Amino acid sequence: MRQLGVVITGGSTGLGFELAAGFLEAGDQVVICGRNAARIERALEALAIRVPSGVVHGMVCDVSHPPDLTRFLSFVRQRLGRVDRWINNAGSAGSLQQSLWELRSEEMLELCSTNLAGSMMACAGALRLMLEQPPSQNPVYHVFNMGFSSAGARFSRSSIPHRVSKTAVASLTAFLSEELLRNAITSVGVHELSPGMVKTGLLFRGVSPETGRFLEAVAEDPEKVAKTLVPKIRHVATRSRPLRYASFAETFVRSIKAILVSRKAFSAP
Repeated sequence: MRQLGVVITGGSTGLGFELAAGFLEAGDQVVICGRNAARIERALEALAIRVPSGVVHGMVCDVSHPPDLTRFLSFVRQRLGRVDRWINNAGSAGSLQQSLWELRSEEMLELCSTNLAGSMMACAGALRLMLEQPPSQNPVYHVFNMGFSSAGARFSRSSIPHRVSKTAVASLTAFLSEELLRNAITSVGVHELSPGMVKTGLLFRGVSPETGRFLEAVAEDPEKVAKTLVPKIRHVATRSRPLRYASFAETFVRSIKAILVSRKAFSAP
């Protein structure tokens, strides 16, 4: 397979960082962005050590801020020339355990701006770049969003603005795929990317000991998730097929086992 040009928003830490490493290890060129300059610098240094032969670039960008995104699109065009895969990984969870009436209005706005408006504007920017590239009768350029299914939103214990915005991202993916089809754009595919629960500091923030044991049992390490997803993302050839780390059946069985583990630990003397 030829070398790909890959863009990952929110690529300085966690799953985004591990995805970047996976693409570099596969021989692709990668551009990452994030809101924190120091984290971007650390990520670029760590990726250079991990994959010495890799070609990776990064810059500060808040995807919910239009001027930032405009500069980032120019940066991507200059550094990659061609964008084959665009992964909207940037997102915010805010105060995970707070009820709606306990949240500040500013926090609600920040969550929806980053998760929904940021993903929407990034999709638009990615499509503008991809539509400048040579067309094809089959999808050769692909955009990936990370939303919540209805079941995923019900299962999540995060705040209402987080669940609502991530559910809306799933709708964005479906509507965008339909819009491309109506406009006879065959070169680009749009997909839901479902990594499942990934072990990050954010996932465990502010949770009870019992919930922490459950999450520890059900969540996966970012590196393991990335090793499964990167080949799927690289070789995708359909217009709108969801890409999942694990099937619904596998996720269900793992969740049941995790519940039993957490209950056993909680009831132990």
